[in-house]
Amino acid sequence: MKKKIFFKNIILSNFNHSDFNKIISKKGYFTFPSGPGLASIKLNKKYFISLQKSDLVFFDSGFFVILLRVFKGIKVNKFSGYKFIDLFIKYIKKNNRKIILCIDPNFKFSQSNKFFLNKLGVKKVYNYIAPKYNPKNIKDSNLVNLINKIKPDFVLNNIGGGTQEILGLYLRERIKYKTTIICTGAAISFFTGDQAPINNLVDRLYLGWLVRLIFNPFTFFKRYFIALRLIPLVLFNKVKILNE
Repeated sequence: MKKKIFFKNIILSNFNHSDFNKIISKKGYFTFPSGPGLASIKLNKKYFISLQKSDLVFFDSGFFVILLRVFKGIKVNKFSGYKFIDLFIKYIKKNNRKIILCIDPNFKFSQSNKFFLNKLGVKKVYNYIAPKYNPKNIKDSNLVNLINKIKPDFVLNNIGGGTQEILGLYLRERIKYKTTIICTGAAISFFTGDQAPINNLVDRLYLGWLVRLIFNPFTFFKRYFIALRLIPLVLFNKVKILNE
C-alpha cells in the first residue's frame, strides 16, 4: 500500500521513482513544494490553496522528509523536481512525438529550454515567456488561449516557486481539456546548464540546497533561512498517514 501524508490539509503522495510511468500517464496538476514554500503556507494563502487543490503533491523537500522522520517517525520517499525532470527526459526520448509547452521566466531560459527539448527529439516545443505576475491576483488569458489552441501533452511550468503553483491552478481551472501541468520550476535548468550543477548523487544525498547556496548565496541564503519555520510547523502539528 502506498502512503499518503496528510499535513496541514495538504495531501502528499509517497511515490517511488519506479512509479514514474504510472504517474506520467495521469492527467493533472503536479506540484513539488520546496522547504521554504511549505514553511510559508501560513503567510501565503493562495499558495496554500494551490497545494491543497493539486492533483499530486510530491515530497520535493529533503528537509521536510527529514523532519517527518525525526519528529513524527514517518518515513517517506523524497521525489524532487530534479528527479522528476530526470525521469521525464528519459520518457521524452522514447516518446518524442509529444507536444510540450514551456512557461519560462525570461528569453534566455526560453531559448535554452527549447534547444534542450529539441535536442531530445521533441519536434513540437512551444515557449511562453511569463509576464511578471502578481501572485495575489494571477490572470493570463493569453496563456489560456495558447494552451487551448496548441493542446500540449505537457505544460512545464518553469517560473519561480510560490507563483508557479498558483498559476498552475489558475490554468487547470480555465483550460478546456485535460493536460498535465508540471510545476517543477527551475528543475529543467539543472539539465540545460542555466542553474547550479546538480546531479543524481547530489539529489540522492539531499544536498541540492547546498550546491544552489554555493552558486548563488545572495538568493538562496534568505530562502533557506525561511525554511527553518518548517521545524515548528512539523513539530507542533498533526501528521496523518493515509493508506490507499
